[in-house]
Amino acid sequence: MSGILQGMRVVEGSAFVAVPLAGMTLAQMGAEVIRFDRIEGGLDAGRWPLAPSGQSLFWAGLNKGKRSVAVDMRSPEGRELITRIVTAPGRDAGLFLTNLRVRGWMDHETLSQYRRDLIMVTLSGDRHGRPAVDYTVNPALGIPDITGPQGHEAPVAHALPAWDLIAGNMVVSALLAAERHRLRTGEGQAVDLTLKDVAAAMVGHLGMIGGAVVNSAPREKSGNALYGAYGQDFLCACGRRVMVVGLTRRQWGGLLKVTGTGEAMKAVAAASGLDLADEGNRWKMRDVISAILAPWFAARPVAEFAAEFDRAGITWSVFRTIKEAVAEDPDLSEENPMFSRLEQPGLGRFPVPGLPVDFASHKRQRPVPAPALGADTEEVLADVARLDDREIAGLFDRGVVDGPRRRARPAA
Repeated sequence: MSGILQGMRVVEGSAFVAVPLAGMTLAQMGAEVIRFDRIEGGLDAGRWPLAPSGQSLFWAGLNKGKRSVAVDMRSPEGRELITRIVTAPGRDAGLFLTNLRVRGWMDHETLSQYRRDLIMVTLSGDRHGRPAVDYTVNPALGIPDITGPQGHEAPVAHALPAWDLIAGNMVVSALLAAERHRLRTGEGQAVDLTLKDVAAAMVGHLGMIGGAVVNSAPREKSGNALYGAYGQDFLCACGRRVMVVGLTRRQWGGLLKVTGTGEAMKAVAAASGLDLADEGNRWKMRDVISAILAPWFAARPVAEFAAEFDRAGITWSVFRTIKEAVAEDPDLSEENPMFSRLEQPGLGRFPVPGLPVDFASHKRQRPVPAPALGADTEEVLADVARLDDREIAGLFDRGVVDGPRRRARPAA
């Protein structure tokens, strides 16, 4: 695969979301990414969502463009093979991503004995060494307490694993930063980060920690309202629901102009003594504002005002299911250069995203399907681990490694 990182080799041993996402992102930038898994499949091999065939759309989605090696990691021979692959020579190799660190084997202290300039980026659960996933970190930091309908007492979890996604891209950033340091100094290093620290940092950056300390009143749930400014959902005459945002002065002014509610909003400002040009004041008066706007939307189908909203530069969107989004939104189709319709073996044919980033120096590459488990075992053992045909055959015969072509061979 060509791309801005062409020539770089990264080895990945991982599960869940963040580190597989990091490896896939590097692969879509052109790096050769070698993923190793257990012979029976990794922890994510059957993770939902599944295709009608029973195969994992999740696994295929996060492993696009990688090479796959299937190896018995419980055996000494299997561990030695992984060590050889991770520490194989090459100026642009010796880069390892994992969230499955094993002390005394798959850790930087041990692996760097075989390659002194090894860069190993490890994502852990929390700084105390405890396991964590998005669905445990989020409640620990209080986010579900401010999520959900206004007045709803129970915490509400979120379907999108935001901290995993942010952590995955921080793994990419950390690897590239460490690799730049190595290019300048020749030094490898261990790089460590935790999922909970990533989440805690983001909560702090967004002012939530400071707000909890300096403000006496806790932040409450606000449903679909845009916290601290104006944004609200409305039901339209056609039965569809839209989200409308008036965060900036331009957005707010455009909304009032198209809906013809400018005079009514001036009356609200006069009665309240609050200047609605200030986003904080719009938040304070959100219920009154929404009561004025709601009849306008209730009297009109989306089709009647959609084009006018777009011409006016209003920030808005229709609420959709994922199925509706795929059917209706051209940004999720081949009209968007990021997407290609690919046949995914065992899964079906559907739009598949490539890299969202468009580099001026490199042509955008089509996404590459995820490999079958162990699809590249033989080639990686030969090209990276530098084993000969006899050694490779012996490993297959002893069950240390596996691959689809070997599995397909008839019994003698």
